[in-house]
Amino acid sequence: MLWGYRQDGLAKNKGQKGHKRHKGQKGQRATLRALSLRPFCPSPLSLLSLLGFPLDFFYHLVSYYYERRLKRKRTIMRNSILARSCVAFLVGFPLVFLLSAQPGDLKLKDWKPRSQLIVNETKVLRPKFPVIDIHNHLGRLENTKQYLEEMDKAGIWKCVSLDGNSAQDRFKEHLKASMAAAPDRFLVFFRPDFSKIDEPDFGMKEAQRLEEAVRLGARGLKIAKNLGLTSRDKSGKLITVDDPRIDPIWAKCAELGIPVMVHVTDPKAFFTPLDEYNERYDELMAHPDWSFYGEKYPKKEEIINQRNRVIARHPKTIFIGAHVGNMPEELHTVGMWLDTYPNFYVDIDARISELGRQPYTARRFLIKYQDRVLFGTDTAPNAESYRVYYRFLETDDEYFDPSGGHHLQGRWNIYGVYLPDQVLEKIYNKNALKILAMFKGAKQ
Repeated sequence: MLWGYRQDGLAKNKGQKGHKRHKGQKGQRATLRALSLRPFCPSPLSLLSLLGFPLDFFYHLVSYYYERRLKRKRTIMRNSILARSCVAFLVGFPLVFLLSAQPGDLKLKDWKPRSQLIVNETKVLRPKFPVIDIHNHLGRLENTKQYLEEMDKAGIWKCVSLDGNSAQDRFKEHLKASMAAAPDRFLVFFRPDFSKIDEPDFGMKEAQRLEEAVRLGARGLKIAKNLGLTSRDKSGKLITVDDPRIDPIWAKCAELGIPVMVHVTDPKAFFTPLDEYNERYDELMAHPDWSFYGEKYPKKEEIINQRNRVIARHPKTIFIGAHVGNMPEELHTVGMWLDTYPNFYVDIDARISELGRQPYTARRFLIKYQDRVLFGTDTAPNAESYRVYYRFLETDDEYFDPSGGHHLQGRWNIYGVYLPDQVLEKIYNKNALKILAMFKGAKQ
């Protein structure tokens, strides 16, 4: 219940009998009743005036003094309203900013609850087996030495960079820097330049550039999510994943014996309205350009179907579906793809948040498809980030924060899946080694 000053026992209009000033003790009691506290539902202005209670009360005393001594005919109501207005302006208004910081006005983006659970916390400093990180971005070549130091701390054997861009011959610079630092530790994948897709014989020419990159040391191909989603040709039409102009590149990968790391689409939530039902609202508010909902963009399912048609059309080419095939929300669907396409694999990069919130399903999936899952992080080499992945894969720890492994995703805490050693070894390195051993090389 809120309390405030309320005029009591005094009439509003001069013509009413109650307006006549009382005299003596009886009049004094009537005036004091006008100063009494009464419950009421205050206006915003009145709420602010409550902040100035001492000044407001003092003003009423002064008003009473003038009412008694100077014989001025004014009502307590008018004085009270004036007092509240003055106090609201002089005292209340500057405090509005303080009010905005009260606990009741906490914004969702500032809400960072701390779990009160006391559960086991296992520190996994190094993995049980040497690790090949099949999905990373090491394009900041000035940090190559630092990457190597972090890999050594965390027990990373090899790391794949997906930043060997065809555009401006960036792949040549990347290969030179990585091989100079540690040729047996870094691998670089070539990334096609689809801005040239309108040029005659684009597919054949870009396939030749891929072959040149392999000759220089590249060991795979990377397809970024802009294909099928945002990349357009000169006519303004979206370039689909299954565009026949790209077929020579897929075929060249089979000829060279190199895998295709294919990242198409993004999390399901990124293709749904940004409203109170979106489970990744925080990320999308922080990065509104990650939202692909609306008529401007194709449906997620449509892009996935384009990718699957390419996989079916090129059975001799190995495809690795980034981010658990870009459908970790539906592991049963990913399992169906793995059953349907023998040349399809997936990695777990940047998706342990998705997997760890469904630990029973994820564990069954990883064990069932242990020969088709690869380790990856999509996070620049950092020992502490790698250790979050090790904890997820190797322990049965409960309800821990995975954001250190990549970034906050959906406000989810995760559970470890404590995989058997034989499964761990395959995910950590054996499956990657199997694919990399398919390498045939370029003709000299």
